Parts: sequence; structure tokens; C-alpha cells
Amino acid sequence: MAQIFKPSDDTWLRVALLLVGLAVAGAFLVAGGIVRSTYVTQVGQAPRQPVPFSHAHHVGGLGIDCAYCHTGFARSPSAGLPPTHTCMSCHSQIWTEAEVLRPVRQSLVEDRPIYWNRVADLPDFVYFNHEVHIDAGVGCVTCHGRIDEMHRTRQAEPFQMQWCLDCHRNPAPQLRPAGQITAMDWQPEARPAAMGAELIAQHGISVDTLDDCYVCHR
Repeated sequence: MAQIFKPSDDTWLRVALLLVGLAVAGAFLVAGGIVRSTYVTQVGQAPRQPVPFSHAHHVGGLGIDCAYCHTGFARSPSAGLPPTHTCMSCHSQIWTEAEVLRPVRQSLVEDRPIYWNRVADLPDFVYFNHEVHIDAGVGCVTCHGRIDEMHRTRQAEPFQMQWCLDCHRNPAPQLRPAGQITAMDWQPEARPAAMGAELIAQHGISVDTLDDCYVCHR
């Protein structure tokens, strides 16, 4: 009876299967790398804005607190963006003829808002409430990074599901006293884990349910 396959065919089959396996594994690794890349997560991206506002100057240099411009940060689902009259409360007195501030002056004269390009932008299917996080003791730095050092506002964190879940499953390290929410350089003095556990109890945070689907998807 004639032999259909040569002895070497078995070797070639094993090599082919190995190559296919390596290709599949490589594809998963590449896909995982792409998903976590800054191209996808937008970490470090600083969208162009109608006015080149510098947090490094206003927050880091002048010491303006987050709450002065983002008035809704502690009592509404969104932190909000400052209306033009907030900007003009200072710039009606200083830099009054600066070309870079022309859009701000036009906004006031024409009674129309400035349309800023959002930096921290979550998908529509994600429910996020700014007030809840502030009430729980999450500081601005946790999500927005050292905004006081940014001349151009950029995205500091990936805002992907895994990043959110990591915090929801272990929120203690991210919590701070109410008076330190907007402090950019605050660090716990001692025993941060103990302080975090105390804050969890103080705010009545139920860690066991924080990663339930309904918390972020409603």
C-alpha cells in the first residue's frame, strides 16, 4: 500500500501548529498593548483649546483653588466649567488687552459661552457622579493628576474600566480628609492604610458592592 504522507510531514505539521499558536498569542499581546497604549487611553493628550489656559499659572503659581472655577465639583454630577464672567472677574482688571484673551472678551460681549474641548471624557454608557466621589474623599489629583503643574491641560489617567475597578475594589489609598480634597501636594502624615480604613467607615462606603455593574452602568 502506497504511503500518502512522508515522514517529514509530521514534523512540518507540528511546526505549523506551533507557528499558528505563536501567532495567536502574539496577536493577543499586540492587541493588549494597543488597548493600553496612550493612543487608545489618551493619557498625556492635551486637546487644543480656544484659549491656552494654564493651570500651572493659575493654580500652581497664583494658588487659585479648584472650587473657584469649577463651582459644581462638590455638589453636582459634573464639576462644570467656569462661565466667562468668572474669567473676567480678574481679566477685566489685568491683561485687559492681551490678544490671547480675545475669545474671552468676545464671549462676554456677545453673551455666548466659550466651547472648551473636554479632556476627561467618559463614554456615554458610563455613569459618573463627581459629587459622590468628592463626598467619599477622593481628591482631585487622583483622577486629574498634578493639574497645578500643567501648562496645557492633559489627561492624566486612562479612565478605562480596569483603572476604575482597581480603585473601587481598594479605595482606601485614594481617600483623604475633606479639607484636603483640592490640595495638589497633600500626603498622609502616617499610616495611610489606617487613615483610609477610617475614612471608609466614616463615609459609610460599602466596598463589597463598589464593583457591582449597576454602580457605573445604569
